[in-house]
Amino acid sequence: MPAQRIVVIGASAGGVKALSEIARGLPANFAAPVFVVIHVPPESRSILPEILSRRGHLRAKHAEDGERYKAGVIYVAPPDRHMMIHGDTISIERGPREKRHRPAIDPLFRSAATAHSAAVIGVILTGSLDDGTAGLLAIKQGGGIAIVQDPADAIHASMPQSAIENVDVDFTLPVRQISRKLVDLTAHEMPASPRRAARLEVMEMENRISEMEGKTLQDDDRPGQPSAFSCPDCGGVLWEIDDGNYVRFRCRVGPESMLGAQSDVLEEALFSALKTLEESARLSKRLADNERARKHEWLAMRFEARERDARERAEVIRRVLISGTSEVPEANEEELEHA
Repeated sequence: MPAQRIVVIGASAGGVKALSEIARGLPANFAAPVFVVIHVPPESRSILPEILSRRGHLRAKHAEDGERYKAGVIYVAPPDRHMMIHGDTISIERGPREKRHRPAIDPLFRSAATAHSAAVIGVILTGSLDDGTAGLLAIKQGGGIAIVQDPADAIHASMPQSAIENVDVDFTLPVRQISRKLVDLTAHEMPASPRRAARLEVMEMENRISEMEGKTLQDDDRPGQPSAFSCPDCGGVLWEIDDGNYVRFRCRVGPESMLGAQSDVLEEALFSALKTLEESARLSKRLADNERARKHEWLAMRFEARERDARERAEVIRRVLISGTSEVPEANEEELEHA
């Protein structure tokens, strides 16, 4: 019996039709759990699980925080939440938007790669821009398998094309052939010694940022190099990360695609305040260290008090961002299709 694989799928505009085709082709005894992220408006309640359950043989449901996943179930990321994988459980996080989306594809793919390395099969479907490219690259670095919908077969070719141009893709297929390939791959043995993901430390740090983990947000270490660009959400410096031939940008609290999309004004203000307070805390700490080295104890204590105050205020804002909720009307199938 082969070790269990996991399947992660990312889609955007046009994705409901493609996902329905894949769900229709997966048998009731499919030997892996399936995790799906599709870009949906944050103010809408997704009915994608109902659509996939109705059109396929597998049960589909919105993933729940702390839930243990199992083979033969399709887990869908809920609106306005990232879905991530930790060991044999799912976590649902209200971390910062990635590529201007929440849920975003990269957090799911990246967390799957760090948790299960060669066991992961990543699939990128139709969509605009490049969400999923960095995540699919992480899956390949961990020894997993990359499948991409043929751009000529996609309603929107940008996401598949970006993945093909930047990742060593294993299979480029029309959507009607993807489910058959998934069945075949899950029936075969995985490598005896799964490869450790390259850049694992960076991936794990990015996972913690997506989870709004306080210590990581306050840490001075950042992957990449400071760029000349500023974050369109919080105004902070964007860090340029070079993943081989694929260059992307990340601010202190989340990566950006560098292409605009409207975002919530209140959340922008909170993230901007969080960034400012974190920078103030780091500056106060450096000043305290400098004054203590000069034997100016009273000045050092004053700067340390400023640091504590800034970190406490930043922690309050971080908790607000994590706990934010919204009661929203239900999205219909047509709205999902054009998300």
